Amino acid sequence: MKATKTRIYFTACLLFILAFSLTSESVFAENEQHELDTTKHAETGFNPGDFVMHHVSDAFEWHIATFGETHISIPLPIILYSGNSGWHFFWSSKFHHGEVVYKNFEIAHQGENSGKIVELDEHGEVVGLPVDLSITKTVAGVIFSVILLLWIFLSVAKSAKRNANQAPKGLQNLIEPIILFLRDEVAKPAIGEKKYEKFMPFLLSLFFFILVNNFMGLIPIFPFGANVTGNIAVTMALALFTFVVTTINGNKHYWKEIYNPDVPWWLKFPIPLMPIVELSGVITKPFVLMVRLFANMMAGHLIVMVFISLIFIFANLMGPAAGAAISPVSVAFSVFILMLDLLVSFIQAYVFTLLSALYFGMATSEHH
Repeated sequence: MKATKTRIYFTACLLFILAFSLTSESVFAENEQHELDTTKHAETGFNPGDFVMHHVSDAFEWHIATFGETHISIPLPIILYSGNSGWHFFWSSKFHHGEVVYKNFEIAHQGENSGKIVELDEHGEVVGLPVDLSITKTVAGVIFSVILLLWIFLSVAKSAKRNANQAPKGLQNLIEPIILFLRDEVAKPAIGEKKYEKFMPFLLSLFFFILVNNFMGLIPIFPFGANVTGNIAVTMALALFTFVVTTINGNKHYWKEIYNPDVPWWLKFPIPLMPIVELSGVITKPFVLMVRLFANMMAGHLIVMVFISLIFIFANLMGPAAGAAISPVSVAFSVFILMLDLLVSFIQAYVFTLLSALYFGMATSEHH
């Protein structure tokens, strides 16, 4: 049970640090009923680009539903630090859908700071950007997933301890085969029989965090629906964890093969061609991890929203009847993409974990 406790400890530490390592993306938020500008809407019509990006981007609110002109959402904490006025703590609802200036802060809607919280002077001019540590929808989603994962693993650990030497059942029966698969088919072959154990807590944390958040992003019901793994800040943090663990555990042979590889001398002198190639590989590996997970998960959400937006595009161009006619096709394709995303969620969690294990194996392998 010592290994189980160690795994839970590393899971908690990893995910807690990750939750607060994200940089918030500034998008306006609201918490109350407001009236739409119908004249402006009539002039501009439906904007599919804004519609799609609004639903896949981060936000200062957790939007639940809209009934007519009534928007039901949960405000999230705004945490700002200004060099002029110090710390500020308030709820995102104070911005009133990004239309109100509060404590000399507002959400910019145009220019290079569009979507970010900016600080204003007494004349309403932008004087700079405050340090933004706000809890956005993505960060709130990470925190919720951490709580969910801790509940799952603590329950499984308690069940394993209580039912020692018995066949697993319940939640343990679901989680245990996955853990054994990752141990026997990923960690051992990639890292080696002698060294895989110390990396197992990290690899399990990585796999289950990505998998759970992939699934949560597919469920459009609170407290799910946050596009956590479709946020590049999250995938960057995960890739950096892998990079740091690989770098710390790299042995003498690993670094020798980077700075002084066993290649003909003319590939190293006078121009260190191979060392440059090897060193660039150290950087591109976590970059590839970051982009692969982000692109695959973001793509699924984008495609679904594009299919849904077709309903409004046809209705805007040819009337409500055209929108109603295209809706069965749009919904059918959206459901198909969501089903495909279930498979992609498993694959991306597996691939990220497998590649991380391979990097650890390369860093700790002995010279033969």
